Amino acid sequence: MLISIVSWLLAGLLVAAVLVLLTLMLATWRIAAKAERLVPACGKFVEIDGNRIHYVEEGDGRPIVFLHGLGAQLHHFRQTLFGRFGAGYRLIALDRPGSGYSVRARGATGRLPEQAEIVRRFIEELHLERPLIVGHSLGGTIALALATKYPTAISGIALLSPLTHLEARARQRFDLLYVPSRPLRRVLAHTVAIPASLRYAQPTMKFIFAPQAVSEGYMTGGGGWLGLRPSHYFATSTDVVAVEQDLGQIEKRYREIAMPAGILFGTGDRVIGEAVHGEPMLDKINGLDFERVEGLGHMPQFVEPERVVAFIRRIATRAFADVI
Repeated sequence: MLISIVSWLLAGLLVAAVLVLLTLMLATWRIAAKAERLVPACGKFVEIDGNRIHYVEEGDGRPIVFLHGLGAQLHHFRQTLFGRFGAGYRLIALDRPGSGYSVRARGATGRLPEQAEIVRRFIEELHLERPLIVGHSLGGTIALALATKYPTAISGIALLSPLTHLEARARQRFDLLYVPSRPLRRVLAHTVAIPASLRYAQPTMKFIFAPQAVSEGYMTGGGGWLGLRPSHYFATSTDVVAVEQDLGQIEKRYREIAMPAGILFGTGDRVIGEAVHGEPMLDKINGLDFERVEGLGHMPQFVEPERVVAFIRRIATRAFADVI
């Protein structure tokens, strides 16, 4: 009798667990569908070694390629900076592999050197003549990897609030995204991760923009909704793991960078501290143009776009002067 009762209880628990998983999967599908409806693909696609890269561009002239940060996508530049540069520049912003509407190749690891190689191949595929690379946050890390590994492919780097050093405390802020197991990462992406992300979207955005207010219309115009999709969560988690694996090796080579380089960093950044990731770079890159902005947070392109454009144009003047 007792065995029978236990069996029924276990069966009931199993059914309940399956129902919970199905409910989470359905909620995830509905949220992702809404995200794609509100922020559809808006650019072109190009195949790079099995990776399908989504990108937007405007203008003619010297090429500037924009690389977004962790959990972001090309709208972080398209909405904020495009249309402000004037004539003489060809602006290209891409979704990094796995993020936004870009799809990683089957078997791709998402490691940072791999991402840098894909950007190099993207530059090659679009026949861009040694572009200036603008990288925000983790995009700045990819830009630094490009500058150390493929210096002849680019003319310079302009970094906005870049992640430059491996810091144990920094990972603690993203512990929920640090999932080393790829199968578990996949399961979480299609079950609990997206409903949980939607629930905590507002406090997360406030943290990222602090001490400034969240930009009005960020979820649509800034592409925020696109982070609420399984593929995007999987890519973001993969990025967090890749930082642990690769950043230590990348930072060992900063002194090799000889091209024009600049960093713009806000002292109010609560995501990536300027004292750890900004100022120390002055001793590592010769001739670094370092612009420190008092009280500015982690999203300068949204909060002070004109300042950011002026900074990028300043680095571009140096970078393109060296292009033969």
